[in-house]
Amino acid sequence: MSGDSFVRVEEVSFSYGDRPVLREINLSIPRGRVVAIMGGSGCGKTTLLRLIAGQLRPSSGRIKVAGEEVGKMRQNELYALRKRMGMLFQFGALFTDLSVFDNVAFPLREHTDLSEALIRDLVLMKLQAVGLRGAWNLTPNALSGGMARRVALARAVALDPALIMYDEPFTGLDPISLGVIGQLIRRLNDALGATSIMVTHDVQESLLMVDYIYFISEGSVVAEGTPEEIRVSRDPFVEQFVCAKADGPVSYHFPAPDMAIDFGMAAL
Repeated sequence: MSGDSFVRVEEVSFSYGDRPVLREINLSIPRGRVVAIMGGSGCGKTTLLRLIAGQLRPSSGRIKVAGEEVGKMRQNELYALRKRMGMLFQFGALFTDLSVFDNVAFPLREHTDLSEALIRDLVLMKLQAVGLRGAWNLTPNALSGGMARRVALARAVALDPALIMYDEPFTGLDPISLGVIGQLIRRLNDALGATSIMVTHDVQESLLMVDYIYFISEGSVVAEGTPEEIRVSRDPFVEQFVCAKADGPVSYHFPAPDMAIDFGMAAL
């Protein structure tokens, strides 16, 4: 993928103990773009986000964010880098004992010395951007799933981050909320001049709003392309994933012995 890369993943491999998760992954995320990472459950997508954020260190290879190698950063350097990142966690991960206002204000209070008056204005601006300024005093248990995700999105962009990462932002949403969140991700990325990485299973929504897509299977990048290229791709993996086919390169069944062995039929 062409362009000035804000995030570059070079030959990255990672294992949990003896279990390999990622195998020599190469990705390039240009500045200002929205890039989706897709693949089946357990293929290493969320692990890749954690590596980019510096929560994990690769077994081999390197990851660069804004030209700096994440794996070589000291703790204070990593902390400074994370101030330039926003994260929308799966299901939102709002603080349940804080109001909507205080959830969005949290990163501003934690990472800046701004006055409460200025924090108030910034929080209301972020909530206005996601259509929830009028819900500032509600608690998370009073919100619908779509509203909670929008509050989480406002919190993720509270510090105007250069890099925003989304872990399954569409999970559990109804079609209307899903469409709203997709449009917000695109609009906020463009308005902030940010770079966004989105881990998702939602093919159709992603094709409408991302600039580029990487497909991961069994820890490796198996396909990539623009939405237009993906729509016309005859790659077997892409066709199976996009069209939700049961048969294809990805097996439905986890590896297991022959049924005759497990059911004792071999002895008959």
